[in-house]
Amino acid sequence: MIRFATLATSLALPLALALAGCSKSEETDAPQKAEAGFSMSDQMLRELKIDTVRREPVRDELNLSGQIATDGDKTVKVYPLVGGVVEQLSVELGDHVTKGQVLAVIKSGEIADLQNQNSTAGTDLDIARKNLSVLEDQYKSGLASERDVTLARQELRKAQSNVGKTNKQLGVYGVSADGTYTLRAPISGFITEKNVTDHMQFNADNVGNLFTVSNLDDVWIMANVFESDISKVREGYQADVTTLSYPDKQFQGRIDKVFNVLDPESKVMKVRVKLNNPGYQLKPEMYAQIKVLNTENQQMLAVPAKCVVFDKDRNFVMVFRDRHHVETREVKIAKTVGDVSYVQSGLKDGEHIIAQNQLLVYDELND
Repeated sequence: MIRFATLATSLALPLALALAGCSKSEETDAPQKAEAGFSMSDQMLRELKIDTVRREPVRDELNLSGQIATDGDKTVKVYPLVGGVVEQLSVELGDHVTKGQVLAVIKSGEIADLQNQNSTAGTDLDIARKNLSVLEDQYKSGLASERDVTLARQELRKAQSNVGKTNKQLGVYGVSADGTYTLRAPISGFITEKNVTDHMQFNADNVGNLFTVSNLDDVWIMANVFESDISKVREGYQADVTTLSYPDKQFQGRIDKVFNVLDPESKVMKVRVKLNNPGYQLKPEMYAQIKVLNTENQQMLAVPAKCVVFDKDRNFVMVFRDRHHVETREVKIAKTVGDVSYVQSGLKDGEHIIAQNQLLVYDELND
């Protein structure tokens, strides 16, 4: 039954009216309360918040779990190009490095051999130049044949090629004058993996990456989607991320990649959310909760979830017409997503409802 009522100036019934109400029969108590002619005070009207019932697209919500990972497009594994012994280790796990910064210095027999080859190639080049010069002079004097000069020129080109080759190899390795090989950071970022110790000896043929450098200005959130929920995720859907480290902070992003394969062991599909990471708050391997929001292809009347009063296993809202007329209206809630409740029945589009301090009004009208 829909009841209309007005409120006393202080949201409390005057004593005289209360005594008068007590003299009425129990059967007519509620209707008389609605017809008593009360009105809201100006103070109470200022404390209330009035909202409007609107028809909105229905949102859906899916909760996923996942982990934070480095941005794979900004992560580089650093491998040694030669074997040797680590003479100097300049960084530790978690350190921030800039592009070109020295990570480690390696003493290598391979580098020493290469430098010897470069030195020999330089000597051969000097000899080839002198031989050609001598033969050209002899050719002019008739003491050498044209064939001898041609062969000398070929030897010179060969020597020049050998010098160029060894110089390029030394340039790639970044070899210093003392014969050490310097391993440098290829990008700016953090050392997220370190597989080397000081004085470690290794062979380049059987060693993995010594370091991994990751730029953490952006991170990936890899979320797990069970088979039953695959139809509920698509690229572009909004994703709100929370972590154990910052439970009260919400990081907002969108799904930018759906990996359309299931892991053979866990039987889940991965989706990726890319987030900007100012201050490097989000760190690789953090556990994350991901709330995926999307809009369904239907519309329903929507009200703020906080304005719904649950009492006696039913849901009510306070419909506001003016300070003299407030109605307790029973509604049927289809579902609540976040801070919005979708109303299946009981309200009309454009009606006004009390969205703040509605409990005070409800208690006054229904006690």
